[in-house]
Amino acid sequence: MNVDTYFVCTYYVFMNITLSMDDEIIREARRRAEAMGTSVNQLVRGYLEQFAGKRDSSADAAEFERLSRAAQGNSAGWKFNREELHERR
Repeated sequence: MNVDTYFVCTYYVFMNITLSMDDEIIREARRRAEAMGTSVNQLVRGYLEQFAGKRDSSADAAEFERLSRAAQGNSAGWKFNREELHERR
């Protein structure tokens, strides 16, 4: 029996989940995610993928290193300030 593979498609189905969280935690997570150029959804998805073993943490570390070297960023002399880092808002 011959199977015509010309019209075969692969479908990916995503499952929606509901999490119960304190409103303030979600607001702060959204604020931080936006500052990182991502979303809370993407952060949670990435965490769960890594937790479930779907992502290779060494490959992620290598990608981070590659991006860091390619960024050629300039902090213009700005340095972390311990008090600002631990400031409670």
